[in-house]
Amino acid sequence: MENTLSWKIGGMAGYGIMTTGLIFAKTCSRGRLHVFDTTEYPSLIRGGHNTYQVRASDEEVHSHKRSIDLLVALNREAINLHEDELSPGGGIIYDGEKVPLSREELGREDVHFISIPLQRLAEESGGGRVMINSVALGASTALIDYDFEILSGVLRDIYGVKGMDIAEYNVRAAKSGYEYVRSEVKTRIEHRLKKVEGPRRMLLTGNEAISLGAIKAGCKFVSAYPMTPSSSILHFMAAQERNFNIIVKHTEDEIAAINMAIGASFAGVRAMTCTSGGGFSLMAEALGLASMTETPLVIVEAQRPGPSTGLATRTEQGDLKFILTASQGDFPRFAVAPGDVEECFHLTIEAFNLAERYQCPAIIISDKFLSESHKTVEIFDVESVSVDRGLRLSDEELREIKDFKRYRFTDTGISPRSIPSQEGGTFKATGNEHDETGYMSEDKEIRRKMMEKRARKLIVAAKKIPEPKLLGPESADLTIIAWGSTKGPIREAMKLLKDDGVNANFLQIIYMSPFPSDAVSKVMDEANLTVLVENNFSGQLGAVIKEYTGKDVDHKILKYNGRQFFPGEIHGRVVEVL
Repeated sequence: MENTLSWKIGGMAGYGIMTTGLIFAKTCSRGRLHVFDTTEYPSLIRGGHNTYQVRASDEEVHSHKRSIDLLVALNREAINLHEDELSPGGGIIYDGEKVPLSREELGREDVHFISIPLQRLAEESGGGRVMINSVALGASTALIDYDFEILSGVLRDIYGVKGMDIAEYNVRAAKSGYEYVRSEVKTRIEHRLKKVEGPRRMLLTGNEAISLGAIKAGCKFVSAYPMTPSSSILHFMAAQERNFNIIVKHTEDEIAAINMAIGASFAGVRAMTCTSGGGFSLMAEALGLASMTETPLVIVEAQRPGPSTGLATRTEQGDLKFILTASQGDFPRFAVAPGDVEECFHLTIEAFNLAERYQCPAIIISDKFLSESHKTVEIFDVESVSVDRGLRLSDEELREIKDFKRYRFTDTGISPRSIPSQEGGTFKATGNEHDETGYMSEDKEIRRKMMEKRARKLIVAAKKIPEPKLLGPESADLTIIAWGSTKGPIREAMKLLKDDGVNANFLQIIYMSPFPSDAVSKVMDEANLTVLVENNFSGQLGAVIKEYTGKDVDHKILKYNGRQFFPGEIHGRVVEVL
């Protein structure tokens, strides 16, 4: 039997769904299993339906899947919504004393409905009904024959910060659910999960990986206004403020956030702001200010469905073209789109390097699915990390320069910079067009030369950025083209296609600006069939490819209902176009 499981808990907001799901994910991870999880929740403070889905396996997993093997249903709604997702032989844990079900109401004969008195067991264990989730965790562990001691260790770690008495109440509650299944429940689902030998791995979300990357890159200032799904970056960095000597500011709005970050960078430290599409809209004017003043800046844009407020807690890839053109005028910017947790870490460091090396904004493009989903990853190789602060003049170098020109014309477009308080490094920096010293100028020749100076940065950078990743065989029946968070579901879909005898490869485009047009053109010329996969309505990457290469993709698979792709969904739609 395969050592793999897809587990989900569902219930009303306010019932601890997210904490319970994370505990189960950590329990699997500490058994040295590979884990991927994802959450769904409405834009409500309390109420509405929440879910947390965990997929665990002794082989690496890159995404969730539609089918689940074990569902913990904390209310009747969870059964109604997810019963059809159960795999044959799977099971539903529910509290039959609170949600009575008759045989006529049990819609699936190939699924086990497992009634466990969750609330009664929680109350008998001494913790009260608030601990029904811990009872359900213990019951889940018993049903899949997993090691209870791993679960108890996670419970002590998670709840120990509230006091060891709280932790022990939860352990007792979980134990009561575990023992109830072992002694009273004769039914067993057809899925088991066993711990394995292997290395310790981290369990991180994309936002946590971005935060760690920023810390490793030497970020010393973060300013942001909370906006889902970027908010957890602000929370994470605030928690690490004193540990790493970082100033973290919860600003009054996104306009203040970006301007404070620009100011901090101008003062000489690495600075970052984070937001989603609506907040980035407010930041657009200041984005141009960073470019005109040639001030390094890192922005995380974690997408959610728009326009306007849109779907505040769902996912989409609808901001790509906006990010590439935001703010008035033509000016250089970097835009990178990580596709998984590891790339979130490394590309954040690279974004800081690019911003300072080329003295312009660098934007990290994420989305809710990548930002908030956990994945197990090997411990990052931080020894290979390099930090490039760009062309910064020392005090000695400035003393030797008789006439410092901050915006001096150079072959690369990059001018050595000073920071405030350096003697001899004073210059003017405004949003107006200017000459080499920073003084405002409307001279047409200076304007032309300054525009070309700024543009040269991206021309130079384009020759140095890595080429897109081509995953899978070099020669394939079809080539999937995509970006960002679709990477995980696509990698899982490629396995399904291979089982069908279809060889597929995957062109993952990471750098959106500067765009790797030559490399993309080459892959498309050699492909037998190209299929674009995007989480948006219009196929925005396809439009960018057309703009830079003149080439059209053969087929598009688009999803824009606010939910991420399932691997089986991509597999099925690819098969349709073959």
